Amino acid sequence: MVALVIIKDLIKIVSNYFINGIIPKSLKKFIIIVLYKEEKKNYSLLSSYKLIAFKNILVKVLKKYIVNIILKAAEEYRLLF
Repeated sequence: MVALVIIKDLIKIVSNYFINGIIPKSLKKFIIIVLYKEEKKNYSLLSSYKLIAFKNILVKVLKKYIVNIILKAAEEYRLLF
């Protein structure tokens, strides 16, 4: 429901990124959290840790939007087998 409210603004933003060929650095950033793996004997080894990366939510929305456009075009021109 929220997407319906902001879709026009998102389209303008995405169009601007593609026209100018510029993607803001803030969209390329991740938040990475380091977690200990349970029951490891030696925490001085990198294999004793697990990394979890969180993407910017706007990047996820834009990626889904672009994928949908590409899929529609592929179906229209019968590019998919």
